Amino acid sequence: MGLFDVLRAHKWLDLNAPDPSTPIDDVELLAVDMETTGLKPKQHQIVSIGWVPIANNRVQLSGAKYVLIKGVEVGNSATIHHLRDSDLENGCMLEEAMEMLTKDLMGKAMLAHFAPIETAFYSHACKQLWGKVPQLQVVDTFALERRHMERMSTLPRGEDLRLSRVRSRYGLPNYRNHNALTDAMACAELYLAMAAHRPPSTLKDMQKNLQI
Repeated sequence: MGLFDVLRAHKWLDLNAPDPSTPIDDVELLAVDMETTGLKPKQHQIVSIGWVPIANNRVQLSGAKYVLIKGVEVGNSATIHHLRDSDLENGCMLEEAMEMLTKDLMGKAMLAHFAPIETAFYSHACKQLWGKVPQLQVVDTFALERRHMERMSTLPRGEDLRLSRVRSRYGLPNYRNHNALTDAMACAELYLAMAAHRPPSTLKDMQKNLQI
């Protein structure tokens, strides 16, 4: 019996995610980014997914993955992520991509910039494919920076919290946006830059003000 045959036999897809009380430096993270045809999981589709693990406060490049989703009609969203229907022909089916991602999420918390997008599409895909929604632990660099700016008595505007704008404030280089792997890497680097300025904390502390 394969991994996902076993998982389907359980009441829930158990990711064995870290406990919220775990010291954040002991938490392994998986930075995830998804490019989609829109913002509504029930109406739109995942086009590509990129992810990269973080362990011991280091980006683990050997674990980075990037997948294109076969069979998606990108439509007008191609103007954002620059992927065409023909680019996806050599990709994999959504279920294979989700199995790969879910396997790499096991034992980790998901990291994303504005995590409601990734968590919503991930949960919707799991529900469609397997009838269950895994219990995620999530850290959001968007929420972390918003909280930091509010502590500094700065009222953040939408543009102030874009990934590229936040990276620039931490002295990180500018990357091209809307490539799932590049954006996952950019989020991972941003998180580590933020970590250098934070006091010791737990996973739960990092999740304050998180909206998913």
